Amino acid sequence: MKKQILDVCCGSKMFHFDKHNPLIHFNDIRNESYPLCDGRFLDIEPDTSYDFKNLPFDDNQFNLVIFDPPHLMHIGNNSWMAKKYGKLDESTWQETLHDGFKESYRVLAPGGTLIFKWCDSDISISDILKIVNVQPVIGDRSRTGNSIWLVFYKNI
Repeated sequence: MKKQILDVCCGSKMFHFDKHNPLIHFNDIRNESYPLCDGRFLDIEPDTSYDFKNLPFDDNQFNLVIFDPPHLMHIGNNSWMAKKYGKLDESTWQETLHDGFKESYRVLAPGGTLIFKWCDSDISISDILKIVNVQPVIGDRSRTGNSIWLVFYKNI
């Protein structure tokens, strides 16, 4: 079965209902496992470990792309939050997010949808929208105000 959905940086697949969905290609640069305080593990087990800034997929390949990149900068390199979500570098975050979004959009098929998840605790969503330079179709902020979901549609 051809995978029609790409999760560019899946992490531990926290918001996926089916963490083994055969339609989804799970990617993350990390492939790691960390013990939790209750004996469970945080497992980051992607199908592939590509850098989301340089994906080896063909243009226009996926009908749906999910881009939930690291969003924190002001945390320790070995902190629990860095292990769970990854960490952005303060000097390169703009280039990292610009290139990651550009690659995600490149592999998205015309008529396809890109879902972007963000938390603006360190970087505002308005700064992100300036970097990606594409207008979302819709968006929503969680009740706590931390998580932001944006939907982009590729018309060309």
